[in-house]
Amino acid sequence: RWVISVQIEYPQQLVDQVEAAIKDRPLMGFVPGAGPNHPAVMLVGEAPGRSETDSQVPFSGTSGKELIKLLEEIGLSRATVHITSVVRKRPYSVKVVTDKKTGQRVTKYPNRTPTKKEVLAFGPLFDWELKTVTPQVVVPLGNTSLQRLLGPEAKIGDLHGQVLHQSVLETRPDHQGYQMGTTPYYIVPMYHPAAFLYARRLEPTVRADWQAFGKWLKEQHLMAQ
Repeated sequence: RWVISVQIEYPQQLVDQVEAAIKDRPLMGFVPGAGPNHPAVMLVGEAPGRSETDSQVPFSGTSGKELIKLLEEIGLSRATVHITSVVRKRPYSVKVVTDKKTGQRVTKYPNRTPTKKEVLAFGPLFDWELKTVTPQVVVPLGNTSLQRLLGPEAKIGDLHGQVLHQSVLETRPDHQGYQMGTTPYYIVPMYHPAAFLYARRLEPTVRADWQAFGKWLKEQHLMAQ
């Protein structure tokens, strides 16, 4: 059903360190990043959702299908890019609701946005993945991943579709925050594909951003063959 790229294998010591940091947090599953090393493009999402936790494939849910369409329209594919996110477990909330058919109280566990503390807890794992994969272009999808890379002032509404060239934030050795790294990357912030599923007015903007990105990749001779 899926063209599954090679899943990345994280050092066990880093995984254990993250698990210790999040042990009391409402997070479930673990979905590794997937794709080739040293690709032209690395896509960075927020966190896995229910679909991803079930399939173990990043961006395999509804928004993932939209993302793959956008990639294919500019000549990329799941197999040619590396796909990951800044948090590798599914953040969930606990909600008790009344079932309309039965009238019974049921507990649900919907997805939620990861907290800044959760993003920081996964920081060393993300830093390692970025340095190991060594993409030429990093595409943060939405504010959570953009701000992990560039800081809280960065907003997708301001920066979407722009080509930046700079280093990104990495976790400080004491794990108490971030510091600016030294390796520069091309960074092209994009709206998360879920954004235009919820706000259809964004769709023309999102499509235009991706078309311009595809053109830029070709001009830079960065398009995977």
